[in-house]
Amino acid sequence: MNHDTSAASPAPPPGLAALFLGFLNLGFISFGGALPHARRIVVENRRWLTPAEFTDLLGLCQFLPGGNIINLSVAIGMRYRGLSGALAALLGLIAGPSIVVIALGVLYEHTQNDLHVKHLFAGLAAAAAGLLVAMSLKILVPLRRSPVAAIIAVPGFIAIAIMHFPLLPTMLVLTALSIVVAVRAA
Repeated sequence: MNHDTSAASPAPPPGLAALFLGFLNLGFISFGGALPHARRIVVENRRWLTPAEFTDLLGLCQFLPGGNIINLSVAIGMRYRGLSGALAALLGLIAGPSIVVIALGVLYEHTQNDLHVKHLFAGLAAAAAGLLVAMSLKILVPLRRSPVAAIIAVPGFIAIAIMHFPLLPTMLVLTALSIVVAVRAA
């Protein structure tokens, strides 16, 4: 049974505490990649954004310098509470995980040559790859109804994933292409 609440009505705008706690929760549960969890929390659980809004905002955040999830937290915080919302979301995202990572770093320093630890990290890498594939499929859902989006997404995938072109020049070309396609479609 599918319990996707992304089609439900949007939630009221979150306050500073909700932004902080929402991104604190995200930071704590998102080892190995935050984006799959970010979409679930922001779109499905908290309903701060629709699936299409999430995809659009993520596209902008990927184009900007810096980490995608950090950019996303700042953008969502700014959208709802301005500068203070951006700071609340960002601090929530990095506060707890920073402490955990420091503690894990100290622990790893003492156990890095243990064969069990090496196997653990191999399993974590496989789980992270699975989360990335699942998130990619969820992001594609809003785009499947838009042939214009496919005209941009397919060459972007080919250029970056298959041909290994650098992200910035590829995004600049695709941005120009998307503007041309949008103007012609209008």
